[in-house]
Amino acid sequence: MLEPISIDMASLNLPALLPMAILTIGALAVICIDLAVKGLNRSFLTMFTILFIILDCGAVLGYNGPARGFFDVMLVDGISIIAQVIILVASAFFLPLSLSHRHFKEFRMAEFYALFMFMIVGFQFMVVSDNLILIFIGLETSSLALYTLIAMHNRAKAFEAAIKYFTMGALAASFYGVSALIFYALTGSIEINQIEKILMQREFEPLIGVLAATVFMLGALGFKLSLVPSHTWTPDVYEGSSAPLAGYMSVVPKIAGFVVAIRLFEMLVSSGVVWLENILYITVVLTMTLANLTALVQDDVKRMLAFSSISHAGFMMAAILIGTTQANTALFLYWILFMFTNLGAFTMLWIVRHPKNLWDERYQHPYAKFSGLVKIMPTTATIMGIFMFALAGMPPFSVFWGKLYLISAAINSEYISLAIIIVLNSAIAIYYYMKLVIYMFLKDPDPVRADAALYATNASTPLKVIVGVAAIITMFAIVFVEPLLIIITKYVTASGF
Repeated sequence: MLEPISIDMASLNLPALLPMAILTIGALAVICIDLAVKGLNRSFLTMFTILFIILDCGAVLGYNGPARGFFDVMLVDGISIIAQVIILVASAFFLPLSLSHRHFKEFRMAEFYALFMFMIVGFQFMVVSDNLILIFIGLETSSLALYTLIAMHNRAKAFEAAIKYFTMGALAASFYGVSALIFYALTGSIEINQIEKILMQREFEPLIGVLAATVFMLGALGFKLSLVPSHTWTPDVYEGSSAPLAGYMSVVPKIAGFVVAIRLFEMLVSSGVVWLENILYITVVLTMTLANLTALVQDDVKRMLAFSSISHAGFMMAAILIGTTQANTALFLYWILFMFTNLGAFTMLWIVRHPKNLWDERYQHPYAKFSGLVKIMPTTATIMGIFMFALAGMPPFSVFWGKLYLISAAINSEYISLAIIIVLNSAIAIYYYMKLVIYMFLKDPDPVRADAALYATNASTPLKVIVGVAAIITMFAIVFVEPLLIIITKYVTASGF
């Protein structure tokens, strides 16, 4: 006789699923409301989505239950909570960029907001698990939604960007699957903590199998994090996407990937197998350096910011390579500060977006577009300059404090050469960030197009408010650094990292 199936409700731990359930309900509600009421206002859709994001954030911060849930495949620990908060806060700040002065087709469609919430759910599943299958489900859920969101911009370049992203994403998914398969063949488990225990018992033998699994996983996560050589899609996809979505992609998918990388690669590096550390070291150096060098020769500001985000991802992988509590704390501090600065920079591009390419046949935001901007729109030029100084890591602006803490973590862990490489790459970055500043403040404007109205066709009150908030946080980040460090260190330490 068959044994009756018994479900342990304690192991199910449904409250752990509450954050994802809230946004899933929100996405379904948007679809149902749209079916019942045609022609929903984009302001209503935006505020409705933000409301569910806030409820989700409340559920994340209010969760005090056991660390594991949903039959032990979910792992709600300190780093997952920090990552979820970053994802939700970034989403809540980027979404109002849909309320621009000009009306765009995708922001008038209820499907956009439903897909946006499904995408967030995917990112959340990625960070709240050490189960390779659940991570994969989260990865694919977020990626499929994001492909569609890019294509909804309804431009030829947007379709091209979505196809490129989908193609590279499919390749990355296959890499992930092969890596998970190899890890399962080696250990008989798909949970990262169990994989670590079994590999340590076997002294990471056979090395060829562990090497193969590591390389395939690095290729898969390298796509999501835009690590060299899996970064080639990034500038084209960013260029084809709308500025809000490009800015969002430069922050949110990466923090989800960083958490997965922390769980997996720090385990591999701590094994003591030298070549595992060397692979990650080479990847970090190449990502930082090649992205910076390529950014120097860009003719478009959005493409420059794309390579900039690749370089910043390299800095964060340096923190994972170091693997100490201080380094992991630096990672989250750095990314929070980078989030607001990058938000401001991409919002400025969205504000000055013009429906026609008046300055260049190909690019929407060539450097020439910003020539003499200080004489046309002094406030806009000043704010954009602040964001460039901050992204360059110049004191006393936001990203400087993240880089300082990261370099300190590298030195304290005796990664002296890595710290020097970080400093040198930060110096290189100054050149391409200052290139835009030089155009804005030291060049003369185009006499034919020296009209403030051309730069303000997309400006709206919500966009101005978001820029103001981002600018204040960027300029006065020193006020927030110490409290953030205390909170982040508490959660990272509680997670055992």
